[in-house]
Amino acid sequence: MKSKLLPLKQLGAKIEVVEAGKGRDLLYLHGAGGHMVDDPLLAALAGKYRVVAPLLPGYGRSGGEDGLRDMLDVTLHALDVLEALELDKPIVVGHSMGGMIAAEMAAVAHTEIAKLCLLAPAGLWLDDHPIIDIFSKLPYELPGLLFHDAEAGRKLLTAGGGNMEDPEFLKQFLVMNARRMGMAGKLLFPIPDRGLAGRLHRITAKTLIVWGKEDVLIPPVYGEAFRKAISRSKLVKVGKAGHAVGQEKPAAVLEAIRDFF
Repeated sequence: MKSKLLPLKQLGAKIEVVEAGKGRDLLYLHGAGGHMVDDPLLAALAGKYRVVAPLLPGYGRSGGEDGLRDMLDVTLHALDVLEALELDKPIVVGHSMGGMIAAEMAAVAHTEIAKLCLLAPAGLWLDDHPIIDIFSKLPYELPGLLFHDAEAGRKLLTAGGGNMEDPEFLKQFLVMNARRMGMAGKLLFPIPDRGLAGRLHRITAKTLIVWGKEDVLIPPVYGEAFRKAISRSKLVKVGKAGHAVGQEKPAAVLEAIRDFF
C-alpha cells in the first residue's frame, strides 16, 4: 500500500490517502480507530479493487480537524474528498463511524453515490439497545468489544507486538489516540445520534449492509433498523465476527461485496 497527501482547498489542509490494488474504484472510509497496521480488510479488497482510503482529519497525516465542527461539515468534507480524488463511480464502503459518514454522504448527495456498503455503521440510537461508550474504555478492553475472537483482535490492534496492560504502552496509546478521538467525538459522543434516522429514506443507492453476528459494540439489531430504513438494501450477517467484521472476516466481506455489486 502507498500513501500520498491530497491538498484540499476547501479545508485549507492536506489529507492523507492510502491506495492499493487495481481494478474498479472503491472508496473506503475508516472507523473511529483509523486504519490498522497491515489492515486485513484493505488487503483483501485490494486483491479485487483499486482501494482508495482517505484518512479523516485528525488521523495520520491528515490535517484540518479544527475546521470540521459537526456532522454536516464532515459529510461535505467527505464529498469534497470524493470529488478531488476523481474516482470513476466508486463503490463507497464505510465501517462504523465511516459507515455513518458514508450513509450521510449517500443521503445528502443521493444522485452521486450509486453503490454503498455499510459495515456495522454507527449513526442510529435505539433506546432498548444502547451502544457502549467506546470513549470510556481503556486499550485492553477494546479487543473484546471489537472482535469475536478477542485474542486475534489484540494481535491485530497491536500489530503483533505490545502489551495493552503495560503502562508505557498505555501512555503511548493515549497520546496517539487523543487527536483522533477528539475528531471522532464530534460525531459519536455522547451518543452517535446526529439525525441520520430522519435522512436514511433519501438514500437511493443500491446498499449492502454487513454485520457481525457477535457484535457487542453495536448489536446486530441495528442492522435490521438500517435495512428497514434504506429502500434498496440488503443485510448480510457474518458468523463468528464482532464489530470489526471486515478485519475479522475479510474474505466473507469481500465475497458479500462482489456478489452484491
